[in-house]
Amino acid sequence: MKGQRFVREVLESKQRILAISFVVGAIFLLLMLRLWHLQILNAEDYRSMSENNRLRFVPVAASRGAIMDRSGKVLVSNRPSFSLAVIPQEVKDKDALIARLSKLLGLDESDLVDRWEKSKGRAKYYPIVLASNISRDQVEIIEGNRLRLPGVEIEMKPVREYSSKNLAAHLLGYIGEVSEDELTRKGFEDYNPGDYIGKNGVERSHETDLHGNDGGRQLEVDARGRVLRTLSETYPTVGNSLVLTIDSAVQKKAEQAFGDQAGAAVALDVNSGEVLAFVSNPAFDPALFSGKLPADTWKAYLGDKRHPLENKALTGQYPPGSTYKIITALAGLEEGVVNDHSSVVCTGSYEMGNSTFRCWNKHGHGTVSLRRSLKDSCDVYYYQLGEKLGVDRIAKMADRFRLGSALGIGLLNEKNGLIPTSEWKKKRFGKRWFAGETLPVAIGQGYVLMTPIQMASMIATVANEGTVYRPHLVKRIVDTDGKSLKEFGPEIIAKTNVSSANFRKVKQGLFDVVNAAGGTGANARLGDVKVAGKTGTSQVVKLSEDRKKSLPYQYKDHALFVAFAPYDKPEIAVAVVVEHGGGGGAAAAPIAARILRAYFDGKKPVSKASGRNKAETDDEEVDDPAKPNIPPANVKATND
Repeated sequence: MKGQRFVREVLESKQRILAISFVVGAIFLLLMLRLWHLQILNAEDYRSMSENNRLRFVPVAASRGAIMDRSGKVLVSNRPSFSLAVIPQEVKDKDALIARLSKLLGLDESDLVDRWEKSKGRAKYYPIVLASNISRDQVEIIEGNRLRLPGVEIEMKPVREYSSKNLAAHLLGYIGEVSEDELTRKGFEDYNPGDYIGKNGVERSHETDLHGNDGGRQLEVDARGRVLRTLSETYPTVGNSLVLTIDSAVQKKAEQAFGDQAGAAVALDVNSGEVLAFVSNPAFDPALFSGKLPADTWKAYLGDKRHPLENKALTGQYPPGSTYKIITALAGLEEGVVNDHSSVVCTGSYEMGNSTFRCWNKHGHGTVSLRRSLKDSCDVYYYQLGEKLGVDRIAKMADRFRLGSALGIGLLNEKNGLIPTSEWKKKRFGKRWFAGETLPVAIGQGYVLMTPIQMASMIATVANEGTVYRPHLVKRIVDTDGKSLKEFGPEIIAKTNVSSANFRKVKQGLFDVVNAAGGTGANARLGDVKVAGKTGTSQVVKLSEDRKKSLPYQYKDHALFVAFAPYDKPEIAVAVVVEHGGGGGAAAAPIAARILRAYFDGKKPVSKASGRNKAETDDEEVDDPAKPNIPPANVKATND
């Protein structure tokens, strides 16, 4: 009996030991599996997590390159700004932190949340920029509440400073934070949310040259975020700088000449295509776009009937009016339809079929030759010439000047303009071209549209007698030491192959426009420089002269003027458009004269007494746009 009990107890003990051994073995196996999972299968993930728990990356933004005018005067440089950033790995309660920041700094809570969400997927030790270009008062609030704001940092970033405020705003452009859409595009792989990029103007078109490369420091920190040591450091590379073709003195005078009037002006070097002035008026303040644009300012820009945000010199498409008579005249000469002795009788109107086409001078001009047709801007002369030529031969001449297509000035969104042909109308409207439609085209009305850049190129090509240069805005790209990296010289994009003799016949008429008695461009005269040009007036709506006087602003005619100087040896060409300004001789010619005056005064020798030329000393004077400093007191220009 006792023996059986002993055997049973031994068996039970062995079973208990076996069970315990099985449990211990299972536990040991689980531990081994867990170790294999941690140290082998997911070793890289946990190593990365471990590093993230003790590392912090402090980005150092690169300064953008400067932008200078042709003489080296700095137009755009940099100044420091502050950004609010947060390091996600140090934030335990994201919602509470964002709510606290919104209340302390007066920031929109939804904007902060949106910025945080857009930065998901990045390393948790990499800072997220929640607000850019914050004020010094906001910086002080953050510093005063540092203990209540875990993970919050203040970053220093360079933003643009415009030494001449609004000068050449549409040309220079502005910078802003890179958008979510831009971050997905090719070429923006190295950008991060919160980075600044060029949004338009040369800031945008030369973003790659100007941007530079950001640097940063990787730091080891303790559990409280205190820096223990610097693990690695890369220094930022400053972007390259641009030297523009713009003459800032001429640019300034050109903008002042417009006063409160809306419009555009482009001045070109006739022998290279360099842009000397590029005006779209009114301008805007580009510095405002670096941060969040105030709502009232944005509303004022949008509500301004003069459209200050539109780059009129680049995207404005206007009927060229009588300035287009230059093209019609050259077409007539080249096709042998007229010569310098051909004449017509202008009685104030011209009949074609059942339609009457009126001249701007309702009393008529009498007998008109080619030269006088330009001086007096006689519409009847060009009605008859247009009828003989037909629309396609006029368009053929315009195409020789590369009108009707973008000239490739180097800015985004340049418009093409429009030079109509019979084929174009057939494709566009499915209708044939009627002879009566050619007459308005011959005087730059109807379907014809040109940009101010194209108008300037047209008159520059007339001045140099046939070479179409690509207008360009940048002379060279230089590094931080001033070493030239790339030069931009003249680029010929077309030769008109118009005979020099025919160019000279037209140029004689353009000379008379400004200098002969009764010329429509008398307000562009300069005493010491001979100017040649052509006035133009383009209709916005077709109404009688009596009804035009009481028209609202937006329905009044545009005023235009194109010119070059000196007449004998041209250097500069100018095109001016004054939106809803009325007659080209009265509104646009004086502006062109002031641009030309600034250019030629800038070429005068430097005074030994002052060390400055006249153009520089004039900048110190109070400029009254209502008092152009050129036309003689006894000159009165006729209308066009």
